[in-house]
Amino acid sequence: MDGVHGVGEGKALGGFLRARRGRVTPERVGLAGGGRRRVRGLRREELAQLAGISVDYYVRLEQGRATQPSAEVLDALARVLGLDTAERRHLDTLATGRPEPTPRLRVGPVLLRALEAMAPLPAFVTDHRLDVVAWNDLGAELMGGLADPGRRDRNNARFLFLDPASRELYPEWEARAAEAVGQLRVAAGRYPDDTELGALIAELSRSSADFRRIWDSGEVMMCAAGRKRLRHPAAGLLDLDYETLHVPAAPGETGLIMHVFSAGEGTAEAAALERLTTALV
Repeated sequence: MDGVHGVGEGKALGGFLRARRGRVTPERVGLAGGGRRRVRGLRREELAQLAGISVDYYVRLEQGRATQPSAEVLDALARVLGLDTAERRHLDTLATGRPEPTPRLRVGPVLLRALEAMAPLPAFVTDHRLDVVAWNDLGAELMGGLADPGRRDRNNARFLFLDPASRELYPEWEARAAEAVGQLRVAAGRYPDDTELGALIAELSRSSADFRRIWDSGEVMMCAAGRKRLRHPAAGLLDLDYETLHVPAAPGETGLIMHVFSAGEGTAEAAALERLTTALV
């Protein structure tokens, strides 16, 4: 694992580049594949040539001996590696070596009122460590009992990797696990001095082989929108649409994230959520 700390020294940048280089097949970038290759993905010299930089400079980037690469170099590496928007932003964060201060987050009364007003839509709020810090009744029930700390851990990453019940709640567990790891990696790059975040990642790396496997893949992800499959003991299997709403800690700062689930009108999922809402009253 490239770890949480040492971003300014290039360690995390080198680890990220190695992981992404290993994902790019020669055929994808127009090179001849086949034969026996000692490395998975592109060789260092192949990536350097495609990006238009010297092999020596690229090697120094991966080894953490070169810092502050130019925007042009980063653009070229992102192009060859096929980085998406979240990955490109993460590359910039690691390359600058200028960590952001850990945000001081607070769940205010307005946010709590907004959560309650969203009923009967299930909703909950997380911070950058994936701690669930607020929820409405339906959101708490749908996510496995957030209102009762005895039912599940309120940190989504711990719940996913250390509680077997997470695989029952999330039939598509692998996708949800990769999502969590990708979000933690983004937070680790942005806030390398966050000791609580570092302790969480260290705990998960010690306790979960699945976490280590996914972390080593270099997964990077930002909260977005789409559809998730959940299984509730009373409501059954649900395919729900979800949206993420960002609540800044202060102007220009990353803050809390509200996750809101919904179902199309007239669908079986909508009827199941309505029954579940009624049962909670």
